[in-house]
Amino acid sequence: MAILDLFSTGKHKQEIGHFANIVKIAKVDGIITDSEKELLIRVGKNLNITLDEFAIILNNPEKFPTNAPASYDDRIERLYRLAKMILVDGEAKLTEVELMKKIAVRLHFSHENAEKVCDEAIHLVLNDNSLEDFTKAIKKVHNS
Repeated sequence: MAILDLFSTGKHKQEIGHFANIVKIAKVDGIITDSEKELLIRVGKNLNITLDEFAIILNNPEKFPTNAPASYDDRIERLYRLAKMILVDGEAKLTEVELMKKIAVRLHFSHENAEKVCDEAIHLVLNDNSLEDFTKAIKKVHNS
């Protein structure tokens, strides 16, 4: 049985893929800090990730594909969570930002705008913008 067979389909499958992307960002520099662990636990609970799923994803996040939601606002919210993980330790490392850009493209942000959208996302989270303000600003940047 494949790992993905253990999980339900649809929305939960999207949440698993999203959680795996957040784990990838946390692990890209080779370590998961305490603040990254805390955020992973919070996000895992919010996404209804079980403890078994959490452990499997934490050990092998690359085995889980990005399943972009159809809703534009949901894709922006995923970008928001990715930026939160990048900045949880107070700095945006180049390796994390580069991975975020790749994930943004898989979330259906265009190649042409991915860098601009990710830079703005990081700036907005760094300045503690709400999800609502973040969404409005990303829509402006992405559609410009």
